[in-house]
Amino acid sequence: MIKTVLGVKIDDLSMPEALELVSSWLADKRQATSDKRYVVTPNPEFVMSAQKDPEFREILNKADLSIPDGVGLRLGGVQNIVPGVDFMEQLCRQAAQSGWLVGFLGGQDRVAKKCAEVLQARFPGLKISFSENGGEVLYSGVTTQDLSKLPQTDILFVALGHIKQEKWIVRHLQSVQAKVFMGVGGAFDYIAGIVPRAPLWMRKIGLEWLFRLMVQPWRIKRQLSLLKFVLSVLTS
Repeated sequence: MIKTVLGVKIDDLSMPEALELVSSWLADKRQATSDKRYVVTPNPEFVMSAQKDPEFREILNKADLSIPDGVGLRLGGVQNIVPGVDFMEQLCRQAAQSGWLVGFLGGQDRVAKKCAEVLQARFPGLKISFSENGGEVLYSGVTTQDLSKLPQTDILFVALGHIKQEKWIVRHLQSVQAKVFMGVGGAFDYIAGIVPRAPLWMRKIGLEWLFRLMVQPWRIKRQLSLLKFVLSVLTS
């Protein structure tokens, strides 16, 4: 079911439903190689950024799958919450079982490679096509590195930070040889163990944002967008 929260489209799907949809794309042998798909993971911060950036809002609304990543979206009538990190891990589990090639792009230094190694150890049989940091990427999605010759892959996880990664994906949708693109923000850092993730009990009651704030106090400015989101939803 599609929901709209402050003008941003959200696919109100459960984790199994979202996984089944992506699996159907990759299982369809009739799908043309030029038929690219991309996945976004909007949360309240995404929604508020979209209010100020029409290009970003359009990218979110044109996504083939927009999974609800953030408990705050429930204020906008969304029922299901699918954390982007968990969805990425489950896609890798499915990739190991189905033989899909997976690529990792973004993160600092060798974080992409470390993330790939952790996931390969967790899901034996996972095939990695490449893991690169991607060079410097501007807000517009323009990169200083020529990525047109990256190896072919089925799923490409892009960790460049929200807005930049989505703009990068749309800009490179046709030039990079990947079938499904997904922006994953800081997921590489969590999976690689660079940044600790909230305990499961905090995640279950919707307090992962609070744990992130305790671990990374510099996020306080970003968390203010959550307050703005709440006020905007309540007054809309």
